[in-house]
Amino acid sequence: MTLSVLVPSSLVREAEDKREATRKLGYVARAATVFRADRLVVFPDGDGERRWGSGFVEVVLRYAATPPYLRKEAWGRRDELEYAGVLPPLRVSSRTGSGPDRPGSLQEGIVTEVGPDGRVRVNCALQHPISLLLPDGMEASEGERVAIRISSREPVRARIVDEPPPGFAVRRADLSEALARPDAGLRIATSRHGTALSVDRLADMAGRRGDMTVAFGAPGRGLPSILDVSVEDVAGAAESAAGDTDVEPGPGFDLWLNTIPRQGSETVRTEEAMFASLAPLTLTE
Repeated sequence: MTLSVLVPSSLVREAEDKREATRKLGYVARAATVFRADRLVVFPDGDGERRWGSGFVEVVLRYAATPPYLRKEAWGRRDELEYAGVLPPLRVSSRTGSGPDRPGSLQEGIVTEVGPDGRVRVNCALQHPISLLLPDGMEASEGERVAIRISSREPVRARIVDEPPPGFAVRRADLSEALARPDAGLRIATSRHGTALSVDRLADMAGRRGDMTVAFGAPGRGLPSILDVSVEDVAGAAESAAGDTDVEPGPGFDLWLNTIPRQGSETVRTEEAMFASLAPLTLTE
């Protein structure tokens, strides 16, 4: 299953300072990690941005998704990362392979030097950079991230593999573009005005499980506001559609879903909504 999480560039619009904005993005990254999101997409909401916009949001999220042993090499010093020290550790679980063709754990590395004969020097989870051979047909440039399967650390036995590394990838894309991906799967817009999530609703959705894309709004600016859609239209569509596909309004969503139907606070922060929403949506049978 591919899980894509979409958040707006106005995500930290209510933060009082850069430190608070950074910490908030850290918890967004934590939610993406906890529920094994494959992709975290930042979509533009220029009208909702205030002091820190899409550039800041994307850089901090990309830094948070970078393994600690690669951060200095990949990022150096940047103004957006002034308070990177407040980011909570993600502790991404390494993927351990199974079978004779996939032994060892999967780690992320960064190419530091491109040599002859298809070999590159890579900084990864080992003590020193190592020279590895690229798989047939694969190309890499200096500074590029690659996935490395490590079968032994002493002596070192590792190889570059053509597969996604552990954790999630951060992308910037228009909402319509993210929803049109072939692996978008079931496309869910979260809103307090959508269809209330219930045990029966989850059972109805079970037959449509697989790839999934879940979109969230910003503080004080939910998806209806971002998309310039009236809440009455969202509520009416949710009530009449009852979870059927091709729900309107919205640019390509299948379902408007209220994942916190008994909301006790007037507002729910985006990072809170992510934990509350992804927990039931990623349940297994």
